[in-house]
Amino acid sequence: MAATDEGVTTTYRAGLRRGLDACASPRGVFTVLALDHRQNLRREIRPDDPDSVTIDEMAELKRDVLRGLAGRVSGVLLDPEFGAPRAVADGSLPGSVGLIVAIEATGYDGPPTARRSRVLDGWSVAKAKRMGASAAKLLVYYHPDSPTADEQETLVADVAGECRRFDLPLFLEPITHSIDASKPTLTGEDRRRVVIETARRLTAVGGDILKVEFPYDASVTDRARWEDACTELDEASPVPWVLLSGGVDDATFERQVEVACQAGASGVLVGRSVWAEVARLSGMDRERFLATSSVDRLQRLVSSIDAYGRPWHDRSPELRDAAVGASWYRDYPEAR
Repeated sequence: MAATDEGVTTTYRAGLRRGLDACASPRGVFTVLALDHRQNLRREIRPDDPDSVTIDEMAELKRDVLRGLAGRVSGVLLDPEFGAPRAVADGSLPGSVGLIVAIEATGYDGPPTARRSRVLDGWSVAKAKRMGASAAKLLVYYHPDSPTADEQETLVADVAGECRRFDLPLFLEPITHSIDASKPTLTGEDRRRVVIETARRLTAVGGDILKVEFPYDASVTDRARWEDACTELDEASPVPWVLLSGGVDDATFERQVEVACQAGASGVLVGRSVWAEVARLSGMDRERFLATSSVDRLQRLVSSIDAYGRPWHDRSPELRDAAVGASWYRDYPEAR
């Protein structure tokens, strides 16, 4: 690691530190509201006829959730199609809240057992940086034994390289899947093994924060097994990690968050566990639910994360304790 005679490392990423601080609480933990849903949001709004849901309806839901909850979280995750640009344009995203913008296209290519993720056509890390994002997020479907594993790792490396080029933090979100067509979902110990091995392999490729699934599915309720799995996950990830809600109910997610944070997690990126019901409400009913049930759920999460979450910079002391000399700016690399 090169250094000037004044002690500043030329590899110090000021933008990384600033971006993560923007998305975290003053203590350095994350309570981020996930609203980057696209096609699956149509099913939340109108389960019987998702194709009839319009972009304007999805954008309106996101705007309402933001206006009701964004002031209570440290950051918000939005999509680039109709979430992030409208939230900035109409002021529903407060300037004091960190903005994480998704990079990937929704869904995947290929069969369910050999999935391929891709960057959204016409979108890029550079554009996310230009629009004012505090961080980028890449969702990548992954199984360590899938024939597409190498291809997915290359995608992670490419996006991570672009984020490093523009000094933008990358939240990496691996979503595991089965590679056995006769067993469409991963459960029990199979899920635990794949989630943890995925975390180990992909954090070695790239990413600054790991956004990870809970290691067990809903069929496993033994807290001791939860604790053991989350400890193993913490040991597998060299970077700070946060828990995604994955659509589980709010009570289950609250218990998962407590266990994960006690094991070393730095918070959550939480979506439907907080706001799912409002997708099928409108008007005052939607506003009332957000102001009561959703706020209560968020507050319980915030309390747990504040009590048990590990600050992200505890895992990154080189960012927390960097020595910056007077000539630092001369060595700060340009985007190339």
